Order: sequence, then structure tokens, then C-alpha cells
Amino acid sequence: MSTSQLLRFTTENISPEARVHLWEGHNARALIPLDIRTLDEQPMRSRQTNLQLPSIRMADVTGTSQIVERSESFIREHPTGVVAVFFALEGEAFFFHRGGHLTLQPGQAVLYDADLPFTRGFSRGLREVVLTIPRERYREMAGPLGPPLPAVFDFSAQGGTHEQALARLVLRTLTQVSGPEPTLDPARTEGDALALLRLILGRRDDEAGFLASAKQFIDRHLTDRELTAGRVAAAVGLSERQLSRHFAGDGTSLGRYVQGQRVRLAQEMLRDPDRQGLSVAEVAARCGFASQSHFGRVFRERVGVTPLQWRRQ
Repeated sequence: MSTSQLLRFTTENISPEARVHLWEGHNARALIPLDIRTLDEQPMRSRQTNLQLPSIRMADVTGTSQIVERSESFIREHPTGVVAVFFALEGEAFFFHRGGHLTLQPGQAVLYDADLPFTRGFSRGLREVVLTIPRERYREMAGPLGPPLPAVFDFSAQGGTHEQALARLVLRTLTQVSGPEPTLDPARTEGDALALLRLILGRRDDEAGFLASAKQFIDRHLTDRELTAGRVAAAVGLSERQLSRHFAGDGTSLGRYVQGQRVRLAQEMLRDPDRQGLSVAEVAARCGFASQSHFGRVFRERVGVTPLQWRRQ
């Protein structure tokens, strides 16, 4: 990961009286400088994983109840030059800004310029993922018809496909780089994130965004045997022909991509110690294959060994 940097911070094993100060320090270095205070007498408990890519940043943030603020005077002392997207995963939050206030529920995200005053509060704690983009890059993407900020969008199960795809990309990327065998293509990840944000902002001319959104939709429905090209195309707002052209431009086809992702999932399941009781037929069914024979043939073509040989290696 030569063009990326992974950082971690936790208040665990830090003396209670120093936690807020050190939590502020980490946020200032790795994400966004914030003026932070707790809501009660209980010691703060917070942790954060940060991924710094060539021009954007991602973070996975968990914490107990707290208020975070950037006032006009604080912003003058600590400018950021970024626009941020905060994806609420757990905990209700309030968001005060110059034009009023919002209440955000899990499954909602707010897009805002970090150099405009705001106060965010989490009375019952929080879990969120965050994406920051350089302001000038954001302005280029949004164009003159970009939404007024703050902009709220829904990435829940009832939300839009592109919004779900961006939230999933950020969360999965942070999960993958934190695992025992981290894998990351920094340029591809950043490109996909920015392309998806362009779609959310209403830019319909971004082929990379539609492709990234389609792939995220496929990955969410990988085990569904009824996953078809028509269903994927409808979800991302394209015709099947347009979608096929986007995959061809990526050097593959939709069918080949689905097949490859299902084989990858099967490889993980076959090696999972907690799933050793599953038969090969059960693994095939859980990965969306119509039959064990088809699964075995495709698996061997792609991996070079049979599913049983892979499990025993």
C-alpha cells in the first residue's frame, strides 16, 4: 500500500483525564480537527481506524456520548480544506449548522464543508464511517448545480443504490485493510469512491461510477440465484446494453464478474474453520451456484484445483 497509510487509535489503556485531549489530537492529525467534549462524567471510550489515500481519507469511528464542534474561531486556527461525508451506522445524532439543524438516524449520511461552522452531538454514542474529499476536487465534481450543503442522503436498505454502494465501499475498504491479510488498490479505491460520489451529486456521465455501483450491488446480492443482468441494470439506472458496455470497458463481462466473485466467496467459505461442516454442495448453494457440478467446473477453471482439493490444501 505504497500510496496509502493506515492509522489506528483507541482510548483504551489511556488515563481517563487524558482521553479527550488525545482523541482531539488524533482527529486533528488523521481526519478533521475538532473541539470535543463529553456529555457526562463517564470516561470517554473511543476508537478510530483511518485510511489515507492519495487525496481522500476514510475513517471508521466508534465512541461513547460526545459533542464535536468547529466554530468560526476554531476553523480560522484549524482550516481543513475538505468536504466530508459522515455515514451514521449506529446512534442518533444532531447536526447544527448556520442554516438550522438536522437529526440523523442510522442509515443516513450528511455531506458538509468542514470549514463551515457546525456542531454534532451523539447522546448515546456513535458508530460512523467518514469520507473526506479536497474542497477543490469536490467543486469540480459537483459543478454549478451541486446540492446546497448540508446535503442529507439515505444509504439504508430503502435508500438509493449509488448511496448504498458508496457507504459499502468505505466500510468494506476499512474492514479489509484492518484484517490479517490486508489488500488494497489505492488508486482504484479512490477512483471508485469519487466516481460514486459524482453519481450521488447527479453527474450521470461517469462510466466508472456506474461500474462501481453495479459491482457493489452484485456483491450485496451475490448469494441470490435470481441475480440477473436486468436486475443489476435496473438497480443502477442503466439499460442492460449500457451496463454490458461498461463491464466490457473494464475488460470483463457482468457474467464473468459475478462468477469470479462467487468463486472468491466459495474459496473463503471452504477455508473457514467455522464452516468445515458444510458439504461442497452446500457451499455451492450458499454462493449462488445453481448446481454442484457447475460450481465444480467453474471453480476448477478459475482456481486450478477442485473445491475439495482447495479445502484440504
